[in-house]
Amino acid sequence: MIVGQDRAVAQFSEAWATRKLHHAWLLAGLKGVGKATFAHAAARRVLAEAAGPPFDKPGIETDDDHPTVKLVAAGSHPDMRWVERIENPKAKTPGTLYRNIIVAQIRQVGEFLSLSGALSPWRVVVIDTVDELEESGANALLKMLEEPPPNTLFFLVSHAAGRLLPTIRSRCRRLDFQKLDDDAMTSILEQQTELTTGERQRIISMAAGSAGRAVGFAELGLAKLEDAAFAILRQGDPTNARRSELASELGKKAAADRYSAFLNLAPSLIAREARKLDGVSRDRALDAYGKARELAAVAPRLSLDPAATVFQLGGILAEVADADSLKR
Repeated sequence: MIVGQDRAVAQFSEAWATRKLHHAWLLAGLKGVGKATFAHAAARRVLAEAAGPPFDKPGIETDDDHPTVKLVAAGSHPDMRWVERIENPKAKTPGTLYRNIIVAQIRQVGEFLSLSGALSPWRVVVIDTVDELEESGANALLKMLEEPPPNTLFFLVSHAAGRLLPTIRSRCRRLDFQKLDDDAMTSILEQQTELTTGERQRIISMAAGSAGRAVGFAELGLAKLEDAAFAILRQGDPTNARRSELASELGKKAAADRYSAFLNLAPSLIAREARKLDGVSRDRALDAYGKARELAAVAPRLSLDPAATVFQLGGILAEVADADSLKR
């Protein structure tokens, strides 16, 4: 079930039911709103219905015990390819992924498409995400989109569709995935987490309509980080104690995921606070927002020390506090 994306589901379902469908679908929208989940469900539906046995389900739903569904779930369906970044064998740290989807992976897709379907005439290719294609890979994909084999569907997941090659965008039918409303977010968090009502509402306000982000925030315990950041933001940090504690906590190797999340969290908290302010206080918050956003963007690219970066972000958060708070 795809929560909160009824329009996208209906558009594809109608096209598939009539077999009047485009060969390439650009799934565009914010990260974490269900695009990859949709691609997986749509692929299951297409391959299961094409191969049989028949079943009676609405939209893009399928029976869990259908043989095709089991093959897709196991990642072993011969007529489906899911393309995402893979491990770089030359990296010093085991498990490190390539920064991009490399051209060799796209060439393997071309080899796959040169073969006939194994279980039905239909084949499905999902690229998650097409934003991560290196230039040569994007050009190789473009050739496939220009001359697609019959009975082939491409689902291209994109978090930033505007940055794709115009030639790729022009060869796809676009499905827009919207930010999820609070009801949809609540439903997903109730299913996937064990948060209290209060914690859930706070996570929803932090996640900006992205269920994936919300679940990640819940797993990382970002509500506590938000409390710590807001304490600095509203009360200041004249002794540096608060930012030092944050830096010590997030500077550890085991805290890499929480550190990464905090880089995104800090600017968003300042932006939220700025909306409540006016006059000089608002100007001070907007200036701090610009600094925090720039630092959060630069830190990963330059591999800045996490502890030092968090300490610096803490100083920027403290700048938002009013003059009376800074004196306390």
